Amino acid sequence: MVRGITSRFVKGIDTSNVDLAKIMHVRGQLDKISRYLKRAFGVAVEPTTVIGLYAEWLRPKAAPASKVLLYLHGGAYLVGSCRTHRQLVSHIARAAGLNALVPEYRLAPEHRFPAAIEDAAAVYLSLLQDGYAPGNIAIAGDSAGGGLAVATLLSLRHAGVPLPAAVVLLSPFLDVTASGESVKTRAGQDPWFDPSEVVLVANNYCEPGVDLRHPLVSPVYANVAGLPPTFIQVGDDEILLSDSTRFADKMKRAGLDVEIEIWPEMWHVFQLFIGKMPESRRAIRKIGAFLRERMKAVKP
Repeated sequence: MVRGITSRFVKGIDTSNVDLAKIMHVRGQLDKISRYLKRAFGVAVEPTTVIGLYAEWLRPKAAPASKVLLYLHGGAYLVGSCRTHRQLVSHIARAAGLNALVPEYRLAPEHRFPAAIEDAAAVYLSLLQDGYAPGNIAIAGDSAGGGLAVATLLSLRHAGVPLPAAVVLLSPFLDVTASGESVKTRAGQDPWFDPSEVVLVANNYCEPGVDLRHPLVSPVYANVAGLPPTFIQVGDDEILLSDSTRFADKMKRAGLDVEIEIWPEMWHVFQLFIGKMPESRRAIRKIGAFLRERMKAVKP
């Protein structure tokens, strides 16, 4: 039932002529719907400002003050907010026993590549400046937020900044060129997206002339050397499946620590439907277990 309802909503959004007014309307729709999503029990919401950006702390009871999960929300780089992801991140935070920080980084098309990466990297640096040790920070993201998480790590690595202890990627959007085989093989199964929509995202995210194979735009083409232990969850029915499998294969070939889970009959960021689907709850428990192990966080 969740699959059908969400499919009708997502496919009902006209993407044939995307402009700023339409994107602003969709942002408002998503925020309005998100008001009905309930955060995890025992997780407090604390509004804040980080590097001039609105952000929220999601704080489970008894979470250690010295550890933090930096979460970058998805939304094709065009939409998404603390409100749209409050429920999902609150459940991840509780499962992991970590305080989570969710910044509202700048969105396209008003702020195109690399604005979101600059914001995410600056938030990470602010955490270091606030006294968090790199080994006490994890970074996570879904969809475009997953691509942004990897691009941020690549940017930090290039700058010689110590990287966080762990990475979690949910259905990461890692290839805006749509060159993965699943774009074709899963086109008839994906309940949300059509392959042509990837091109529209790329056109809104990047200025004309930007190389869409640039590793910070499409991290599937990046040199992955030195990236932290990574946990990936992806649905078997989504056109972005190959983004995850190719990236995981690249990390494995580089001798890096990576685990990927491909969930049968699941679609893009199915974890969003925690409370509506048992698969979402099981997936978030696994995310929590991974982060607890990597961060050695105490149980709440």
